[in-house]
Amino acid sequence: MDKLTALREANPHIPIYTTEDPLFRHYGRVIREDTAAFRAAAETQPFPEAGSRYAASLPELETLPEAEVFRRRYCGQLDEQIGLCWGHSNRLNALEWHTCNEFNIVVRELVLLLAKREDLDEDGRLNADKVRAFYLPEGTMIEVYSDTLHFCPCEVTKEGFSCIVGLQRGTNLPLDPGQEKSEYLWAANKWLLGHEDNKPLMDRGAFPGIYGENWEIHPIG
Repeated sequence: MDKLTALREANPHIPIYTTEDPLFRHYGRVIREDTAAFRAAAETQPFPEAGSRYAASLPELETLPEAEVFRRRYCGQLDEQIGLCWGHSNRLNALEWHTCNEFNIVVRELVLLLAKREDLDEDGRLNADKVRAFYLPEGTMIEVYSDTLHFCPCEVTKEGFSCIVGLQRGTNLPLDPGQEKSEYLWAANKWLLGHEDNKPLMDRGAFPGIYGENWEIHPIG
């Protein structure tokens, strides 16, 4: 049994698509590139035993010759930061968006839970039924559109997930002290909706913008 079939059988409560499905074109696009150098550099980072980590910018990734090629081809030669999100996660919990597109390279296979800003209700909240799940195998490179809601990937196996993240420099960094903060703004160029069942995030002041099922992806293996 292949990984995708096993994953779908372990998660009959939610359809799991692939990035090759026409549905994905609503959320982003697949980029056909050799990602081996990026993945090798990312795997040098110590892996968390529990929980997940995010580094907005890693010199090990940003100084690769392939990083300059990436910026030239896909970022209009802008100074794109290249970081990493990696570890263990298996719930929806929250969704975020930026005013720029996001680039992802899959180092360890994962599932992305995605929605669109147009799916928000009139009160700015999201019914979790609008969320779609996509399986991404190792080596996949995608561009996620700026109006696509996304968050920390879910692991496919208990070995965890790992995902390179390319964004406009400064995105996801802490807000300047004293800066006016809207109910959605969580970090620089990062607007966040927390799931109302995610009490730790609610206690930190996140807007309870997602209701319904807090989707869980059951890992295999």
